[in-house]
This record gives sequence, structure tokens and C-alpha cells, in this order.
Amino acid sequence: MGQSIHSAFKILVNGMMTETTASTLQALLAEQGYGDTRVATARNGTFVPSRVREETTLKPGDSIEVVSARQGG
Repeated sequence: MGQSIHSAFKILVNGMMTETTASTLQALLAEQGYGDTRVATARNGTFVPSRVREETTLKPGDSIEVVSARQGG
């Protein structure tokens, strides 16, 4: 009948409680405004390579870390 609508749920992103409707890690990065920024990611303490972010599903209560490289010294 109608389109499937994802319900919002809460996860931790870099230690902050965040409400999201993203079903995958890649969708979360887009939702959070990372776009094409090169970042490292982890889900529940486990590193997630960029090539599998699209298939890495999110669940309520997940803890996501997003880290970008910094310039300078």
C-alpha cells in the first residue's frame, strides 16, 4: 500500500544521545551532515570500514563513534 516509514529511535553518536531515522551507518553519516568527509567509524566499539557502512544496520541503543582526521600539530 503505502511507503515504509522508518520510526525514529535513539542512539549515541560520539557520546551524545541522538534521535535518528537512519537505518544504516551510511544514512546516519548523511543525516549528520558528514557528506563526503573522510571519517573513521565504529559501531558498539567495533571499527566499521567505509565499504560496509551501507550494509551496517543501526538499532536502538547503538553507540556510534565518528572521527575525522585533523591537520596540524
